[in-house]
Amino acid sequence: MTISKNRELLLTELQGEIGYSYSNAMLLNEALTHSSYANESKSKRLSHNERLEFLGDSVLSLIVSDYIFTKFKSLPEGELTKVRANVVCEPALAAKARAINLGRFLMLGKGEELTGGRTRNSILADAFEALLGSMYIDGGLEVVRNFVLNRMTDVMELACSGSFFKDYKTQLQELLQSKTTDKIVYQVVKETGPDHDKTFCVEVSVNSEVLGSGEGKSKKLAEQNAAQIAIEKVREIYE
Repeated sequence: MTISKNRELLLTELQGEIGYSYSNAMLLNEALTHSSYANESKSKRLSHNERLEFLGDSVLSLIVSDYIFTKFKSLPEGELTKVRANVVCEPALAAKARAINLGRFLMLGKGEELTGGRTRNSILADAFEALLGSMYIDGGLEVVRNFVLNRMTDVMELACSGSFFKDYKTQLQELLQSKTTDKIVYQVVKETGPDHDKTFCVEVSVNSEVLGSGEGKSKKLAEQNAAQIAIEKVREIYE
């Protein structure tokens, strides 16, 4: 596959943003290619970013584990596991993707484009992990470690202090307590994908009014994402 001149310029811009120049820019392009785009492409040789996402997830987990294990020596195994989970969770990774405007550089299929895929947490988080995977292949572990420590140390510090990523469902419940006594209901409205790789869509409602919907690879994650959207809507209504 060849890259157009406009695409080359975009990839160069992103490399300036992340502070790393690729030896093989095709790896970066692959990291930014969503499966929906690859599936719609006439070229059957076009690769999407899911394999790089898999690799990036593992590399990120190692770097985060090493950092919190070394710096926070008093934390027991159970707490280390919780901290790592908060650092590598979808909302945290999506926030870091937004910080480098990663959504702007993604190649999405028409359907994902029309439904707001460039700003969707799940797509941004996956692309961020794929970016790390591509950097690992192109430059090695230390390149990725430097990038992660420069971009995510604040997240790790907050997570270790216990003040990061409070449960969105709990936040929504606390926010609504003073507004209504009606029960908050979470309902799975759609399931897509094969049994081993399902994506759930959940709606959260109060008194039959839908306040938000969210997607996730588990029902719990979809509920959290729905609650996050609902919090924004509730604040707009009442504040």
